[in-house]
Amino acid sequence: MKNDKENFEFVKESEDTNRNYIFQKDGITKKVALVVGMFLVVLVVAVVLSGVLVDFR
Repeated sequence: MKNDKENFEFVKESEDTNRNYIFQKDGITKKVALVVGMFLVVLVVAVVLSGVLVDFR
């Protein structure tokens, strides 16, 4: 099996036929990225609030 590192793409356009990609540029990818981003924001807010509200004395 040949390793084609020179043809690797991070985001695949919808009209490309290349199979070496991580993300495909479509609606599902955008929705999942939004959900993951919102989840990370909620986690950061929870960590900050737990540090503020919990007294470590």
